[in-house]
Amino acid sequence: MNIRSLTRGDGVVIGAAVLLLIASFLDIYSFDGAPDSAEIPSLWGSGPVVLGVVLAGVIGAALVVVSHAMPQPKKVAGLDLGQFGIAFTVFAAWSALGNIFDPAGAFDNDGPVSGLSAGIGLILALVATLVMAAAAVATPLVPALKGSLVPAARPAAPQPYGGQPQGGYGYPGAQQQPYGGQPGQPGQPGQPGPSFGGQPQPGQPQAAQPQAPQQAQAQPAGDFSPFWFAVPVPRPLFGEDGSPTPIAELAPGTWYLAVEQRGANLVAQTQDGRRGVLQDTSGIQRG
Repeated sequence: MNIRSLTRGDGVVIGAAVLLLIASFLDIYSFDGAPDSAEIPSLWGSGPVVLGVVLAGVIGAALVVVSHAMPQPKKVAGLDLGQFGIAFTVFAAWSALGNIFDPAGAFDNDGPVSGLSAGIGLILALVATLVMAAAAVATPLVPALKGSLVPAARPAAPQPYGGQPQGGYGYPGAQQQPYGGQPGQPGQPGQPGPSFGGQPQPGQPQAAQPQAPQQAQAQPAGDFSPFWFAVPVPRPLFGEDGSPTPIAELAPGTWYLAVEQRGANLVAQTQDGRRGVLQDTSGIQRG
């Protein structure tokens, strides 16, 4: 499970579930003129309210969040867990609405009771389940709710391809020396020049060597440099052989290393070392 793949909509669902749990310990109904010493049961004192509102809402919220945190969606009877979760949250909101209109129905089916009304527990439960159901349904449709709940932490500095120590010439973050800026320039009196292999030899005059060919050999091909990036939504990573079957799925909130660019596509490397082609590069965040 990847917590960083959770969305802002999932955060709203989690918050509504917490509010529902708090409401379940409050009064289920209230009497007009009831004394302060009167013992009024909470939502846990009614079986229909517990099963139809509290447990249905909490289970639905858990299914929605778990389905988004899993790398591959699980299916039951051909339906995703998230779809089951949405159905549970809508059912919980519908049940809470029914109990608001008839709070005595959870205990007495003989008809309305004079002076009896919905308590603070039922009211908060209705608010929580309505918010929960609305967030669960709207998250796949509203772009603002599809954003990452936990922002990805930026890496301190990008590492070169293959995990080699930083500082190699031509990689991001490397300290590159300008042409002619090496210590001990040839031709300057009293300063030794570099010998073959780059080691300075005191007292040995060195002839100036052209540096442009060496510098051209040290630079990577083209203008591309490896960089870290994160995707805004889950996206498939296809094999480099052009196979239509994805080899992995890139999750939001995780940094991946781009090692090559092929036109509008990127060749990315996952944490376990697999390489593939990212065809949809729109909206990616560079590190």
